[in-house]
Amino acid sequence: MSHLLPVSDTTASVVLLIGMAVGVDYSLFYVRRAREERALGRSASAAVEIAAATSGRAVVVSGATVAIAMAGMFLSGSIIFSSLAAGAILVVVVSVLGSVTVLPAVLAGLGRWVDRPRVPLLHRLTDRPPRLWPAVLRPTLRRPAVALLLGTGVLVALALPATGMRTSLSTIDDLPRSIPAMQTYDRLTAAFPDEGAAHVLAVSAPAARSGEVRAALADLARRVSGDPLFAGAGTPEVSADGTVTRLSLAIPDEGNSDRAKRSLELLRTTLLPATVGRVPGATAAVGGDTAASVDFSRGLSDRLPLVVGFVLALTFVLVLWTFRSVVVAATAIVLNLLSVGAAYGLMVLVFQHTWAEGLLDFRSTGTIVAWLPMFLFVVLFGLSMDYHVFVVSRIRELALGGMPTPEAVRQGIIGSAGAVTSAAVVMVAVFSIFATLSGVEFKQMGVGLAAAILLDATLVRAVLLPAAMTLLGRWNWWAPAVLRRRERLEPPVGELVRA
Repeated sequence: MSHLLPVSDTTASVVLLIGMAVGVDYSLFYVRRAREERALGRSASAAVEIAAATSGRAVVVSGATVAIAMAGMFLSGSIIFSSLAAGAILVVVVSVLGSVTVLPAVLAGLGRWVDRPRVPLLHRLTDRPPRLWPAVLRPTLRRPAVALLLGTGVLVALALPATGMRTSLSTIDDLPRSIPAMQTYDRLTAAFPDEGAAHVLAVSAPAARSGEVRAALADLARRVSGDPLFAGAGTPEVSADGTVTRLSLAIPDEGNSDRAKRSLELLRTTLLPATVGRVPGATAAVGGDTAASVDFSRGLSDRLPLVVGFVLALTFVLVLWTFRSVVVAATAIVLNLLSVGAAYGLMVLVFQHTWAEGLLDFRSTGTIVAWLPMFLFVVLFGLSMDYHVFVVSRIRELALGGMPTPEAVRQGIIGSAGAVTSAAVVMVAVFSIFATLSGVEFKQMGVGLAAAILLDATLVRAVLLPAAMTLLGRWNWWAPAVLRRRERLEPPVGELVRA
């Protein structure tokens, strides 16, 4: 991939993260269904065929939805996100190909030996009928309207803090002060404030105007000398050809602080136009950590609606085409947006409002890392659709077989809950490890991903989805006439299922 576009140094980590997540999911979906079919008396080969026709189809659709979600990052305008998108899409495609070729071949070859040797004690749990999920579903299916209202209310309440989200790039100021090096850094910055954060001015002008540029910068230095938002000016540096001049303006505050951002705004809107802006032919730009954070955050915020719209539109079309139902597609979009919104709100509460600053050992700057909202949206939306497609595929299979929708919902969720829960537990455990790392961006990513997957696999799949589908009844499968067609399973798999 690096021969086609620049690759970020974090792409390998994202490939590992996404690859493990979807790989574990797809394997569990297959093995679980093959086990169920063998329990019904099918031969090992017939069980694998049915698993391929049912879970395999869900894997292909899930992989396509995850890839579509990841492709939204190509619209971010950032080469870093394009690199992450390319890596994530590649590993998903490889996982899907392996799941429809290597995985069924291995399962067919192993036959019943896939369950050998059995883990002592634990294997007995798989031989018993499930008890937890029927107990959880019982009140939901008995009072679906109440369950839907309460569940939606919980997710909306969790999502509300996200309306006050503020973003910035992570800097050295975000590292926890329990690190000895950071304690030394703080003492040095307090003793020498002009050696800390700074705005860097770069002025380009014809060489003949270099004297005027230096005079303008000297005027600028005088203007900021008494301003508490600044800590002094450095010495101008001029390029060998005299066309570019650079000047550093130190600030007494941390780079991501509100005061630092106010000084940047003052510099760009007032001080520069009044000094360098009066030099004919001169153009000026402001860099530094504060400027990079503000500009990067603004650029991603401007692009986020485009990315969200792209992902939602293509996902809706794909789910609509797969399930031949407008209602199922719309329900999937709404439920996944609720879980993503709840994850955003929890991140804001934990990191922006410092609810867990001591517990997670981080130093809050009152912001969320700028690239996380877009990254978390595409990852969470893709992984949530992974579960949604698998569960709804099972419900749809039962409904097309003539089972009433409420019973199809109950049996479909009970039948798929074990695989979904197991996959979610693995992912939550892996994502939680990120919360133990030093960088605040990893902590925020770990908490956001783990919280969203946990909510999605429990509250969304066990309460909101069954409640919504039970209330909708036959309307779940409504679609325009152009999309309607006779649903059937192709023989010989169809014959095996009907048998």
